[in-house]
Amino acid sequence: MAAALVALAGNPNVGKSTIFNALTGLNQHTGNWPGKTVERKEGRLTLKGMAVTVVDLPGAYSLAARSLEEQIARDFIVRERPDLVVNVVDAANLERNLYMTAQLLETGVPLLVALNMIDIAKTRGITIHTAALADGLGVPVVALAAGRGEGLSALKAALAERLAALPKNKLAREVAV
Repeated sequence: MAAALVALAGNPNVGKSTIFNALTGLNQHTGNWPGKTVERKEGRLTLKGMAVTVVDLPGAYSLAARSLEEQIARDFIVRERPDLVVNVVDAANLERNLYMTAQLLETGVPLLVALNMIDIAKTRGITIHTAALADGLGVPVVALAAGRGEGLSALKAALAERLAALPKNKLAREVAV
C-alpha cells in the first residue's frame, strides 16, 4: 500500500493540534500558548486506501528559525520533504498567517491551506472568499472550524485528492501490505 507523509504547519494557536487529533483519532493535549507543541507528534490515518502519517509540527511564525519551534518546523519541511504540508491558518488573523504561507510556497513543497476558525472570523464580520484565496495562492483552500468539528470531512477529502494527484514515485514511503 502506498504511504504518504503529511505535515501540519502554521502559527501557534491556529488549531493544528485540534486538526491533528480529529484526523488521527489521537488525543494530543492542546493549549492556548506559544510553544505548546515543541516536539514531533505523529499519528496515522487511512485515506482512500493510502496509509498517511500526519506530523503535528510546533507552531511557528516563519521558517526563519529564530526560535526552537521555528527551527524544528523548518528542518522537518526542508529535510524530510513531506509529500504534503497542510498550512493551518487562523481565518480571523489571515494577514499575519499568510506570511508563513508565502514562505511554504517558496519551498516548493505541495501545499494545502486549512483556513481554520472560520466561525470566529464570521462573528468578527470577516468574510473570506476561499475560491479567490485559492486562486491567488495557487493551492487548494479548505474552510473549517475544527474546534466545532465543522469542515473536517471536506479537509479529509481535499487531503485525499491532493495526495492522489501526486506522482506515485513522489510519495515518501511504501509500506509492506
